[in-house]
Amino acid sequence: MHAPAREAEAPPPALATQLRGVGRRLLRGLVDVALPPACMACRAAVDEPGCLCGQCWGRLSFIAAPFCDRLGTPLPYGFGEGRLLSPAAREAPPAYGRARAVAEFGDVARNLIHALKYADRLDIAPPMGRMMARAGADILSDAQALVPVPLHRLRLWRRRFNQSAALAGVIGGEAGLPVRAGWLERRRATVPQVGLDRAARARNVQGAFAVPDMGKGELRGRRLVLVDDVLTTGATIDACVKALLRAGAGQVDVLVFARVADVADAPLS
Repeated sequence: MHAPAREAEAPPPALATQLRGVGRRLLRGLVDVALPPACMACRAAVDEPGCLCGQCWGRLSFIAAPFCDRLGTPLPYGFGEGRLLSPAAREAPPAYGRARAVAEFGDVARNLIHALKYADRLDIAPPMGRMMARAGADILSDAQALVPVPLHRLRLWRRRFNQSAALAGVIGGEAGLPVRAGWLERRRATVPQVGLDRAARARNVQGAFAVPDMGKGELRGRRLVLVDDVLTTGATIDACVKALLRAGAGQVDVLVFARVADVADAPLS
C-alpha cells in the first residue's frame, strides 16, 4: 500500500514574509522598467516614486518654526514662550483660528499644485497629503473633522475631481479623521480668481459658500480643519470659514499645501 500523500506544508511565517517581500520587489522592478520613477514637480529621474528630485527639494521653501501661530507664515526669529503672532495677524486677524502649510508658495509648490489641479496628476495627491498631515499635526490633533473647499458642480463636472477633497482624503487617513465634504457647498459659480486683485477676489466669492441644512446640526460646535491646496490672499478661505462659523462650527483651522508668506505680496496668477 502506498502511504497517503502529504499535504504541502505552509512555509514558516518568517519565510512567508520574506517571500512576499521578494514578490513586491520583483513587481516594483517591473513597474520601474515600464514607468521609471519621476520627480513629482519636474519629472526628472528619481529613485522612488512620489518624491522630489534633489534640485526641486532644495528649492521648496518649507515652513518650519518659528512661524506665526495664527497665519502660519514664517517669522525671522522667535522669542519668549507661548504663541508667536506676526504684526499682520495682530493688525488684521483672519476669520480662521490657525493656518498651517507645508511650504511657501514658489515655483516648485506652484508646479505641484498645478499638476494636481490641472493635469490630472492624482498620483501626487498621496505624497502631498502626507506632507500636509505632518505640517498640520498640531491643528489636526484636536480636530474632529476635515472639510475640503468645494468646487461648484459645473466645475467639478468639467474637472472630474476636487483636488482639495483628494488631499483631505489622504490627510484624514493619516490623522484618523473623517472627511465631511457635504458640510460645505459652493452654491454660486464664480469666475477663476487668477488675475483678480485682492478686492475683486473678495467680491467674487462673497456669498458663494454655504452649509446645507442637513449639515448644520452635524457640525454644530465641532472643531474643523478646512483643507485646500493653496492660500494666497485668503479670500476663498475666509469665505468658507465664515460660512462654517455662521452655521455653528465651534472652531475652524486651515491646512493647505502652500501659502504666500507675505499676504501683501500675494501673486495674482
